[in-house]
Amino acid sequence: MMKTLSSGNCALSVPARNSYRMVVLGASRVGKSAIVSRFLNGRFEDQYTPTIEDFHRKVYNIRGDMYQLDILDTSGNHPFPAMRRLSILTGDVFILVFSLDSRESFDEVKRLQKQILEVKSCLKNRTKEAAELPMVICGNKSDHGEPCRQVPSTEAELLVSGDEHCAYFEVSAKKNTNVDEMFYVLFSMAKLPHEMSPALHRKISVQYGDAFHTRPLCMRRGKDVDAYGMVSPFARRPSVNSDLKYIKAKVLREGQARERDKCTVQ
Repeated sequence: MMKTLSSGNCALSVPARNSYRMVVLGASRVGKSAIVSRFLNGRFEDQYTPTIEDFHRKVYNIRGDMYQLDILDTSGNHPFPAMRRLSILTGDVFILVFSLDSRESFDEVKRLQKQILEVKSCLKNRTKEAAELPMVICGNKSDHGEPCRQVPSTEAELLVSGDEHCAYFEVSAKKNTNVDEMFYVLFSMAKLPHEMSPALHRKISVQYGDAFHTRPLCMRRGKDVDAYGMVSPFARRPSVNSDLKYIKAKVLREGQARERDKCTVQ
């Protein structure tokens, strides 16, 4: 199964196995959208605008293979619990964000982590596999300093102890501190190409979309690179029906993969 995306004058075909969704969760005003903005365009916006739900898409050509990463930036108010559950079900990698100067936002992350584990365990039980959930917990606003801190590092680190698929980072979206490192570790835990990290691929705009099919274009521009990525400017949130079909297809793929592995072992 291939997903076809339009970019400039070319069509980009992404294999379903190379399509992933990153879900960003946390309380209001903790900096979720600021972290997403750093990932997509390297910018930080000082003005706060409450997020209802934002959807972004980034496509990559990494050593000749196409990849797609959908980013779901969720609302901190979660007015629709069913939609929150659906977002978790469709997620492949997760970022949970709290503010180091807010105990309440840290408590919300603890609740979210528990909910993700419960929801994804139900899905994994359909395929009889252990739940492996690549997840990063981010303590944002580290630039505010120790006098403002309400959550000790040792307490936050307990949330990820003993889980090789979960990591904790203290970051500052405003100062861009530890943000690139956080994404690198998240993608490594998820076994995704590390070139998806913001600092490890060349960014191109939509007018250079043909570069996804012609590596020499990058060489002519003086850059012999093996990875480049582009933010899709017209990405739209898939419908609920599409998400449900995506979940069903994922369960089938994982079940088939398990059967192949079983045959290989035998």
